[in-house]
Amino acid sequence: MTTIPLSPTDRTRVRRSKERAATDRQALYDVLAAGMFCHLGVVLDGDPLVLPTAYGVDLDRGPDGTLYLHGSVAARSVVAAPDQTICVTVTHVDGLVLARSAFHHSVNYRSAVVLGTPRLVTDPAEKLHGLTVIVDHLVPGRSHGSRLPNKKELAKTSVLALDLTEASVKTRAGGANDEPEDLDLPYWTGVVPLRVVADEPITNDDCDLLVPAHVRTRASQLGAPAATGW
Repeated sequence: MTTIPLSPTDRTRVRRSKERAATDRQALYDVLAAGMFCHLGVVLDGDPLVLPTAYGVDLDRGPDGTLYLHGSVAARSVVAAPDQTICVTVTHVDGLVLARSAFHHSVNYRSAVVLGTPRLVTDPAEKLHGLTVIVDHLVPGRSHGSRLPNKKELAKTSVLALDLTEASVKTRAGGANDEPEDLDLPYWTGVVPLRVVADEPITNDDCDLLVPAHVRTRASQLGAPAATGW
């Protein structure tokens, strides 16, 4: 895969707090890799609609990689998306930033915005590939630990493909930025760190198998405590 820097277009240029904008395309890939769900923004009948959506990324498809989005064939958002520019966002909230003044309270975050006109994946091989990428994005290796979709299931499922060419990344980290005249005020200031943490996997009542290695690994990556039942 040949990549270019994360060069903003007029639509993705960061205009406020420009110093927080990333210029390295790897920053985009890192935000997408760390996320599990995105928000898909489309316009339906003249009104904006934003929906949580499962996604996956294939960095070897296209010059800058491809974002695959999961949906139902009956979903109006999926039907309308290929005829317009859509907006896909992924956001990680890493901490609550508490300042001495209410004005300077903030949030530590990593966010990505991807714009473009998606295409509906109609090739059966790529559609199956896209769904596999989405499943493995949530739990790496899961596509080999479950039955592949059959023809009926594939017919009920849609996959959108969106190039990662037009995108922006913005981040904030660190403590509060209080005004110099506020530094002596008697108010606590600092950061409340936030992160996604998994509990140990819960086996279904109708399953008598041990938790497989790929599930244990994913749970451990998300901070689940080790359990002897694994």
